[in-house]
Amino acid sequence: MTHRSPLASRRAVLAAGGGAATLGLAGCISGGGGLDELTVAHMPIYPDLQWYVMEQEGYLEEIDATITGREFTDGPSIVQALGGGDIDVAMFGIVPAMIAIDRGISAKVTAANIREPMGIMAESSFHPIFESEGATAFETWAAERGRPFRFGTFPQGSVPDVLLRYWLTDVGVDPEATDAVEIVEINGASAVWQAIANDEIDGTSIMEPVPTIAAEEDSSVTMLRTAADVLPGQPAAVTLMSDAVRESPIAGAFLEGHVRATEFIDANPDTTAAHVEAGIGMPADRARKALDSPLSNFVTDPETITEATPVFAEFAAANGQIEDTLSNETIFDHTVYDSL
Repeated sequence: MTHRSPLASRRAVLAAGGGAATLGLAGCISGGGGLDELTVAHMPIYPDLQWYVMEQEGYLEEIDATITGREFTDGPSIVQALGGGDIDVAMFGIVPAMIAIDRGISAKVTAANIREPMGIMAESSFHPIFESEGATAFETWAAERGRPFRFGTFPQGSVPDVLLRYWLTDVGVDPEATDAVEIVEINGASAVWQAIANDEIDGTSIMEPVPTIAAEEDSSVTMLRTAADVLPGQPAAVTLMSDAVRESPIAGAFLEGHVRATEFIDANPDTTAAHVEAGIGMPADRARKALDSPLSNFVTDPETITEATPVFAEFAAANGQIEDTLSNETIFDHTVYDSL
């Protein structure tokens, strides 16, 4: 399910003689050999916050092209749209970006949106057991309750799922080989929160605003480890551009807006919270608190996530989502950002 919200630049409207700009196929080539239309896929999630700031602060209107935003509910749908040639730029998770590249879609990641945005949350009563026992804490929990410790997070292969499995493996727990841990697939952050509120799960790997909501609602599920503790530089949402866009001046113009949005988020949290409410639907007061979270690390420079990206490439290959482990050279194009 997608929602299309066209945004025409002032220049494009003027070029149309003051009338409404005509939106055509993605990546339409103008007579001058450059792109004059750009379709951007994004998701109504915190890690895509730059899109909503760019849109509401008018940065997109300063790009010499007609920008159309298409809102998607999940990464696989964006990959499908990319494969159909409907999308020029995609703001979504690093794993679906790898899947798109692995499927032969001519595109590369030119920017990060956020780094280290995930947190491992667990029942507060589990915290002291884990700090004392480490990996065997899950067996202790299971023995005491007669059931495994239940983690609920996004489907297998998603960024939250990969971070969870990486952390479990790192502390000495094989989630596929133990009866002490169960990982339940849940679609959407709101559904994860409902599972926490209904005592259906004991922990999760998730991004904002779930940790903030849990804290405000006095949930017994609290932060155990942040992504910075688990995997410094953890990648999450990124900006993927088609080759046609990357080879056009519009790529630099778009990333200039992205940089401005990243800086705006840092410098103007109150206004940013209002943009979150308008764009994503999260109440501004709660969004403001989430912006102070240690998980709200908005960035643009792709170099900030390259060191940890191979971990996700290896997991994606092991899960069969991509055929081979992709190298950073295959995934990233740093030239657009470096040219700013």
